Amino acid sequence: MDSVKRPATTPSKSRIARAISKVLHVRAVTGITPSDGLQRVKTKEKIQEVKPQEKIWESKPHDKSREMKPQEKIKAELVHVVHCKLGEKQDEEVANRVAREAVLAKVFASISSIKAAYAQLQFAQSPYDAEGIQSSDEMVVSELKTLSEVKQCFTKKQFDPLPEKGLLTYELLEQKNMVKTYGITAKKLEYEVKLKESEITFLKEKLEEFKKDNRLIEKRLNASGSLAVLDNLHMSGLSPNHFIPVLRHTVRSIRTFVKLMVNEMQSAGWNLEAAANVIHPSVSYWKQEHRCFTFESFVSKEMFDSFHIPNFALPNESLPEHKQRRRLFFERFTELKSVKAKDYLCQKPKSTFGKFCRAKYLRLVHPKMESSFFGNLTQRNLVNSGDYPDTAFFTSFAEMAKRVWLLHCLAFSFDPVASIFQFKKRCRFSEVYMESVSDEAFLPEAEPCVAFTVVPGFKIGKTIIQSQVYLSGA
Repeated sequence: MDSVKRPATTPSKSRIARAISKVLHVRAVTGITPSDGLQRVKTKEKIQEVKPQEKIWESKPHDKSREMKPQEKIKAELVHVVHCKLGEKQDEEVANRVAREAVLAKVFASISSIKAAYAQLQFAQSPYDAEGIQSSDEMVVSELKTLSEVKQCFTKKQFDPLPEKGLLTYELLEQKNMVKTYGITAKKLEYEVKLKESEITFLKEKLEEFKKDNRLIEKRLNASGSLAVLDNLHMSGLSPNHFIPVLRHTVRSIRTFVKLMVNEMQSAGWNLEAAANVIHPSVSYWKQEHRCFTFESFVSKEMFDSFHIPNFALPNESLPEHKQRRRLFFERFTELKSVKAKDYLCQKPKSTFGKFCRAKYLRLVHPKMESSFFGNLTQRNLVNSGDYPDTAFFTSFAEMAKRVWLLHCLAFSFDPVASIFQFKKRCRFSEVYMESVSDEAFLPEAEPCVAFTVVPGFKIGKTIIQSQVYLSGA
């Protein structure tokens, strides 16, 4: 038996030997000895225990059934070492991430502070606040220095030793700065609202002043003295240049009366849209306020009706021959031109002009209209009986009637007589004979045609005075 040699090491034993040598090497590097036992690995969330290994080492020495084989012990120790290394690496990554988040939180907190300081700086400029501007400027400079320090610390990897606490602090500071910025913005908006309100009040006052001035100017233009330029006019020197200003004053007086009439309609609760549709149905208006042209058209049509007839279609009104007729009309024009309509009617209630006013009023102002305006027919009854009411409504009407009457007298003072013309609905627009009262009709996509005539046109010899029309796209 002594001569028999020991058999060579088997492959399985060779692997066991290599595993043992690795464990011994790991122990030498990590400093873990068998007496140290198994260490607990600390992860990001909680401390976990490697229970299988604990059960191995807690096995009682005398309990042979629970003793581990050498291969199992070596394997358990290897698993424990790997877990320790992974835990340490995870802890380091978590710490680095928290530190970086704390740095970013500090950066955002500083930026929010700069934003709040800049908002305060803008607010302090209007109204001017020197102390507020200086304080905001110092805050901006301080936060810029803080950002520079954060950059240097990040470059050198000098992080906060307590990043979790700093992270919450910086986030809270950022929220406070945002609230501060919103508060400053709200104050600025409140100040701007007050400023706009004061501007609105100022503009309203200016508007009232302008309205007052316009009323005075309008009153002057409607006064008899507005045609004083024709005081030294002679019949032999008549020209279309004298007819045009009289026509302009006539149109202006018509619009003044229409404005008064529309105000009375609104006060009486009239439906202006329905009323305009009765006068000119199926008209496509460019703007809602253009319906006023409809009422102006209605008044003009009634006032200029029979304008081409020498006696204006008044009953029992005879006229002399042609040459004497021209002089008669010119004398009527000269007589009434410088007198107020109401004064003339009081002086000569049965004059031809008085008959004209009476006929036009009874035709233009319908009984239902007058009743809705004033609650009775007192004015109508006075006019019908040959008297004239002393009201603002009738005074405005009388001034308008006077202008139309003067224009008629002047038209028949020409030789040949000035003729009147107007256009029907859907006529093509002519730049020679028409003038549009609305600029919207000439938009590129519009194809305008006449919806109705607002003010008629006139022809004096070879001179054309354009008719004012409302153009519609439909």
